[in-house]
Amino acid sequence: SAGSCHSVSSSGMAGADGDDSLYPIAVLIDELRNEDVQLRLNSIKKLSTIALALGVERTRTELLPFLTDTIYDEDEVLLALAEQLGNFTMLVGGPEYVHCLLPPLESLATVEETVVRDKAVESLRKISHEHSPVDLEVHFEPLVKRLASGDWFTSRTSACGLFSVCYPRVSSTVKAEIRQHFRNLCSDDTPMVRRAAASKLGEFAKVLELEYVKSDIISLFTALASDEQDSVRLLAVEACVSIATLLPQEDLETLVMPTLRQAAEDKSWRVRYMVADKFSELQKAVGPEITKNDLVPAFQNLLKDCEAEVRAAAANKVKEFCENLPEDSRETIIMTHILPCVKELVSDTNQHVKSALASVIMGLSTILGKDNTIEHLLPLFLAQLKDECPEVRLNIISNLDCVNEVIGIRQLSQSLLPAIVELAEDAKWRVRLAIIEYMPLLAGQLGVEFFDEKLNSLCMAWLVDHVYAIREAATCNLTKLVEKFGAEWAQNTIVPKVLGMANDPNYLHRMTTLFCINALSEACGQEITTKHMLPVVLKMSNDQVANVRFNVAKSLQKIGPVLDSNCLQTEVKPVLEKLAADQDIDVKYFAQEAISVLALA
Repeated sequence: SAGSCHSVSSSGMAGADGDDSLYPIAVLIDELRNEDVQLRLNSIKKLSTIALALGVERTRTELLPFLTDTIYDEDEVLLALAEQLGNFTMLVGGPEYVHCLLPPLESLATVEETVVRDKAVESLRKISHEHSPVDLEVHFEPLVKRLASGDWFTSRTSACGLFSVCYPRVSSTVKAEIRQHFRNLCSDDTPMVRRAAASKLGEFAKVLELEYVKSDIISLFTALASDEQDSVRLLAVEACVSIATLLPQEDLETLVMPTLRQAAEDKSWRVRYMVADKFSELQKAVGPEITKNDLVPAFQNLLKDCEAEVRAAAANKVKEFCENLPEDSRETIIMTHILPCVKELVSDTNQHVKSALASVIMGLSTILGKDNTIEHLLPLFLAQLKDECPEVRLNIISNLDCVNEVIGIRQLSQSLLPAIVELAEDAKWRVRLAIIEYMPLLAGQLGVEFFDEKLNSLCMAWLVDHVYAIREAATCNLTKLVEKFGAEWAQNTIVPKVLGMANDPNYLHRMTTLFCINALSEACGQEITTKHMLPVVLKMSNDQVANVRFNVAKSLQKIGPVLDSNCLQTEVKPVLEKLAADQDIDVKYFAQEAISVLALA
């Protein structure tokens, strides 16, 4: 290879006179030849340190040729090398010598592993900016040409990423050559190369002069958008956004729209998915007139697509699309064209589609205003709130605040609340459980007055549910509510109700009191716990049911850290000692454990 005259061996370099300055590269060479990949990787990662030790001249004359010659390694070593070289400009002596980094990066840009090639291209793009215009033409541009006309598709795909960085800074003759190379790669025989060209089409268009965008880019765009491979066609859709923003409005209709219409109806769902995914960007790029005439019908079709993935991608864009519609006709378009499609999606067979819609549909209320929301959107929200898919329900509940802003809490409570209550009392316990989990979120969105009035009684009812999992979740829910609304609220609304259950004839409910106290003591703090909760726990130590008595011992252990030491000694200790002498083996065990944990022995 061209660099072999520089190749070095560790012994030869250290020299007979044992010159220490040569030491680093000797070690590097030994490590780069080591069997152990990890060692080789480490030495590549220390490359900048070694280059610093060698100084700029020896880095250029010895280190770089050596690295260029030894490129045949594990991918992770090559990846590390490609990344390091992107930051090497100062280590080879600054911008005037930056071209010395091109040979090793050129080799790396042609290897088989995509990740390594991509990293090499990224580093080449980075250092291209450090070349002077003259060096770009003398050193960088020839490299791009070599890659673009390489025998292997790997080098040709790498070339695609380099055109746009050198184009703006070269002479017009060289520019013409670059455009020709790009044209060739867009019609390359290998799909991978056409794919790479298509993925860079938008970027390349941005650096071209407008006349060439019209003469060159549009024909390439049209060809790539009707490529036989759907992976190429979908990348052309992505480029469409960039191209549309560059062209004056009057050219869009003739130059871009026919291709875009064709893409929106492509036989491959992946291409249609890409159109749906980029829809808001396309809408901004083509402007209001084309949006009204062309994009609205296209969007309707995507919302009704036969593939669920496409419908979900389009559903995700409903709010953005409606927001960006021209204001004078926004409401009419939504009500006549978009809303009918949205209504169908609410009962879609695919849960991803329903979930995507539920995450954005609430946002329509701000666009459509109070009356439309109440008449048209609320029935949809209600349907989604009762959906069997938990994600759909969650998406509705977590976005209630924007509807609340539009129609006000009263209206919301009249319509949506009955549905929430219905779910909260559903015969299937898993449905009840789901609503409990949303309760803190609802409480936060609806505020404390509303919560006390409408939802508090529900939260209390769950504490005496016949399913343990519900009682447990309800206890946890109370803690979260106290964290949201504060200890004073707890003392006035929650604590009295919880303590009232201590006298319930059903021992399971009496035990729930204890579980709630365990959960709430920390959130409510010392004063409420000592004054209100502790007396109830101590009184329950005389319960007839052993299960309740040993839970008293467990509760005292749990709330002990919240109480002060005086109270522990005078009130808690005597009760635990009494329980430790209980005739029931479990009560004894838990009382003794509490005594030792609280260090009351």
